[in-house]
Amino acid sequence: MKRIGILTSGGDSQGMNAAVRAIARSAMHAGLEAYGINLGYKGLVEGNVFKMDSLADLDGIINRGGTILRSARFPEFAEEETQLKAIEMLKKLGIDALVVIGGDGSYHGAMKLTKHGFNSIGVPGTIDNDIPGTDFTIGFDTAVNVATDALDRINDTARSHQRIFVVEVMGRGAGDIALWSGIAADADAIVIPEREYDIKAIANKLTENRKNGKDNGLIVVAEGVMSAEEFKAELDKYGDFDSRAVTLAHVQRGGVPTAKDRVIASQLGDYAVQLLLEGKGGMAVGIRDGKPEAHDIIDTLENHKHKTDVSLADLNDRLRF
Repeated sequence: MKRIGILTSGGDSQGMNAAVRAIARSAMHAGLEAYGINLGYKGLVEGNVFKMDSLADLDGIINRGGTILRSARFPEFAEEETQLKAIEMLKKLGIDALVVIGGDGSYHGAMKLTKHGFNSIGVPGTIDNDIPGTDFTIGFDTAVNVATDALDRINDTARSHQRIFVVEVMGRGAGDIALWSGIAADADAIVIPEREYDIKAIANKLTENRKNGKDNGLIVVAEGVMSAEEFKAELDKYGDFDSRAVTLAHVQRGGVPTAKDRVIASQLGDYAVQLLLEGKGGMAVGIRDGKPEAHDIIDTLENHKHKTDVSLADLNDRLRF
């Protein structure tokens, strides 16, 4: 093996650049050539590839949000013909292995390449924390901190104006961001897709709180449940609330990555290269109990699912109610 390709795909997440840096530098340290692929799978098929010539080229990116390789949605990659074109391009460029940084869709792309016999490794880069085989994904910690900061600010206004705020956070179909930021921000209720909820019961509790002297409230809703506006409309049916709906949206995906995301990205990026040097491909890497580990990417995606720790929701209920 002489050349490794690196691409970021799907939604950006804080720490992707730290992972790019780790993969490229670890490859160079081992005497390999590292090639960056712009615009994800789309850029791969089009041959939008450049050589990372020196370690100096990677200076100053560990703390940058977004991805220097940029990303692009490319639904055509679901087609076998497009996948084979990508492999043809990789062989034409002399790239022997591909490291893909991204979320669920990106992982499925790497899995398809693996099934076609091309050496690929998935590195979990998504704020949603919804990838099986890892405790945390790159970007999750930063997104939680951004959401928590926003919730703290909203709480200030809620207390000042005696209002109820329904705040929608990202996470796709997973409730992890809602759980972690909601607990950290002292939310009155956290609503996630992995757990049953009762809007009427939440409204009744807010009314009871008001009678007991707490005249404001904060409800954190995961986007996989419904929108903040929809939840607010349902909530208002069960009480005379001065309520507001807020959607945090893409502010959660950008900005400077936390130290934790930078370290996880560095660990996983280096680990992916070490696996390739050992002749191991077709893997999905992740963090378990602070240590990197790897699993077969086909088995990981076809036979396992991410499990949100719903006990955190129970914890919040005990602390709030």
